[in-house]
Amino acid sequence: MSVKVTLKKSMIGVRAEHRGTLRALGLRRIGSSKVHEDSPSLRGQLHQVKYLVEVEEV
Repeated sequence: MSVKVTLKKSMIGVRAEHRGTLRALGLRRIGSSKVHEDSPSLRGQLHQVKYLVEVEEV
């Protein structure tokens, strides 16, 4: 199963750890999307930045 992750809010004023997580997910600007294979580590990253992204199953 795959999940599509889209950045919905700005990274301005966000903690450095969360900015790093977004970069690791491949998200650079608002509206950018990436498709990732679902895994426990990915779910942990998404949980950390859930207030900034939108996740949908593909």
